[in-house]
Amino acid sequence: MKNEKASHVRYAILATLFIVTTINYADRATISIAGAAIQDEFGIDAVSLGYIFSAFGWAYVLGQIPGGWLLDRFGSRKVYAASIFTWSLFTLLQSFVGYFSFLGVVTSLFLLRLMVGLAEAPSFPGNARVVAAWFPTAERGTASAIFNSAQYFATVMFAPIMGWITYTFGWEYVFIVMGSVGILISGLWLKVVHNPTDHPRINQAEFAYIEQNGGLVDMDRAGAGRQDRPSSPRWSYVRQLLTNRMLLGVYLAQYCINAITYFFLTWFPVYLVQERAMSILKAGMVASLPAICGFVGGILGGVISDYLLRKGRSLSAARKTPIVLGLSLSTCMVIANYVDTDWLVVVIMALAFFGKGLGALGWAVVSDTSPKQISGLSGGIFNTFGNIASITTPIIIGYIINATGSFEMALIYVAINAAVAVFSYLVIVGPIQRIELREPDTRPV
Repeated sequence: MKNEKASHVRYAILATLFIVTTINYADRATISIAGAAIQDEFGIDAVSLGYIFSAFGWAYVLGQIPGGWLLDRFGSRKVYAASIFTWSLFTLLQSFVGYFSFLGVVTSLFLLRLMVGLAEAPSFPGNARVVAAWFPTAERGTASAIFNSAQYFATVMFAPIMGWITYTFGWEYVFIVMGSVGILISGLWLKVVHNPTDHPRINQAEFAYIEQNGGLVDMDRAGAGRQDRPSSPRWSYVRQLLTNRMLLGVYLAQYCINAITYFFLTWFPVYLVQERAMSILKAGMVASLPAICGFVGGILGGVISDYLLRKGRSLSAARKTPIVLGLSLSTCMVIANYVDTDWLVVVIMALAFFGKGLGALGWAVVSDTSPKQISGLSGGIFNTFGNIASITTPIIIGYIINATGSFEMALIYVAINAAVAVFSYLVIVGPIQRIELREPDTRPV
């Protein structure tokens, strides 16, 4: 029907992505909220706590390429649902580490955080695949910014709740509550999320709008045939991605951006407790304030980027402008080293987090550049490079604190990462465009 009014199913899909990603980041942050209490109860030093914080990142990084391949092979819906359920289960099990005396608290926490990281590996490549399938090019910046901004909303919503739970009931209950919520959310995912070609509520007008404006609507098409999906990672394709200057610049920048992310996710609440002498309850509340600014910045970055695109600016200019401006602003966090007033520290960190949110458009760039044949794998490679920072940042900061006895050099380290990300997008990346893969030459010689 020519005059059929388009449905808006893609917005329900995006809302589900936002909810799931909020739980995803809340489960990552459980250990940072409970960390100070665990450290006090079991006498864990800063270096050991840094390694516990980093455990998630080791497995998360190692799981990216297999996770991306699983998404390409079996589709986003089933793989992502299994991912949500599994990471939530291992989050819940962390509440029992005090009983694992045969392993020790540090070892058992490290192993369980490893399993959470491995289970979460398909999540962000899955987000990028879903956005590429459900959203036209001119809406992808905003859509990607919305699901990515869930990391800040997770802190806004759950840091005060988890701080209150820790203060009132004990650190164990943080893991019980968050793990249980995630298990329930895995059922919501299966109910709401389908591929555009298979969704029971989408009408032809919305489907045509998405398809005709750049949406990869048949990415996980039912009945497409397993033979059309990769039975194993295509290493010739991977080599092409790893030798592309644009992507290498994007990967470097994402590493630096995630260094900022993992400072806020791991050490920031500890910084408030130990460096600024706040209670755990107050730290949970205060940690949410910069996150609110990060959330606003994250949404604004995507909106600005898509606005510039609709106004005729090139894809490169539309994506790079908020990235460069935002990450330049993030470097202001070093000023916190030179002020003593708590409220001023919070304002500075709020500005830094706002800038980080504004510049966190890496997943929009992935949706813009990933080849259709290996979109999940491409997102997995991007996330592999980016989340090496989830390993290195907690450990490096742990050693800095142990060596210096303060967070001053830690804040300088994080700000340097923001500056390097700006350099990468300005100098290394060049034009942003979709990668066209060369097929292997199979002609006889």
